[in-house]
Amino acid sequence: MAVYTEVTDEALAAFLTEYAIGDMVAFRGIAEGVENSNYSLKTTAGDFILTLYEKRVDPADLPWFLGLMAHLATRGIVCPQPVRARDGEALRVLAGKHAAITTFLPGVWPRRPRVEHCGPVGGALAALHLAGADYAPRRANALGAHGWRPLLERSRARADEVQPGMMAELDTALTDILADWPADLPLGHIHADLFPDNVFFLDRKLSGLIDFYFAATDSLAYDVAVCLNAWCFETDFSFNVTKGRALLSGYEAVRPLSAAEKAALPVLCRGAAIRFLLTRLYDWLNTPDGALVTRKDPMEYVRRLRFHRAARDEHAYGL
Repeated sequence: MAVYTEVTDEALAAFLTEYAIGDMVAFRGIAEGVENSNYSLKTTAGDFILTLYEKRVDPADLPWFLGLMAHLATRGIVCPQPVRARDGEALRVLAGKHAAITTFLPGVWPRRPRVEHCGPVGGALAALHLAGADYAPRRANALGAHGWRPLLERSRARADEVQPGMMAELDTALTDILADWPADLPLGHIHADLFPDNVFFLDRKLSGLIDFYFAATDSLAYDVAVCLNAWCFETDFSFNVTKGRALLSGYEAVRPLSAAEKAALPVLCRGAAIRFLLTRLYDWLNTPDGALVTRKDPMEYVRRLRFHRAARDEHAYGL
C-alpha cells in the first residue's frame, strides 16, 4: 500500500454520496507498500479501505481481481470484499483514477515473522489455491517469467547506480532462470504477493489475507516460492530452514506438492526473487519525489537470489 494520488475532502465527500455507507468520520493515507494509493476510511457505518489503482494495475483487470475476492470469500477465505455503490457497481473513478472501497479486516501483520507464523501462512496459501480452483476466469501473470526480461531492460541504463556490476549479475541470473523455467507444473489462481504485510493475525491466529492486485493464473508452486522468499529469510539475509520447513509443512497439510513441484523449488525461488528484485529496482530508481510511499531496497533480493542460485535441490528449503 502507498499514496501517490491525493484525495481532497471535497472530492471524497462527493464520492461517498454514491455509497450507502454513512458519512465520513476519519480519512488518512497509508504509506506502507509501493503499488496503489490506499486510504483508511472510517464512516458512521464502520471501517473501510479506499484504493485508487495506480502504476502496474490494468483497469481492465479490476473486475477479475474483485470477482476473485468475492469468490474466495464464498469458499471460506477471509479477505476484503468490494463494497458496491448504490448503482450496484464496485468500480468508480476518483481523482482521475479507478477506485474501489473494500471492507476492512481486523488484525495486525507481523513485522518480524516467526516460525509460528509460517505454518499458518503455508496452510492459508494452499487453502486459497484450492478455493480458487472453480473460479473460471483466467488472468495471465503480467509479472510472470515472460515479463522479467522487458522489466530488466527498463532499468538497464541505471542499474549499476544501485551497485556496480548489478546489471551483469542480473543478466546472467535471468538467462539461467529462463533456461530452466518449468512449463508443466499445476496451474491455478495465485496471490503472487503474499508478503507479511498482506497477512493479518489476531490473537495469535491468522485472521485474513489482503491485497490481491497481483493475483493471476500461474504455477501454484511459484506462489509457494514467493512465500519462501517473503517469510523465511532473516535480517542478515540467511535462509531460516526451520521457517521454510514450517511453511512447506503447513502448505502440504492442505495441498501436497507433486514431485515435480518439489524438484522445481530452487528455480521457482530464483524466479520469485528476481521478479521482486526487478520491480524494486525500477521503483528505487523511479519513485517520484514527495510520494507517500516506503521504497524497498532491491539489494535485499539480490542477496536472496544469491542464496537460491547456490541451492542444489528442494532440501535447501526444509523438505
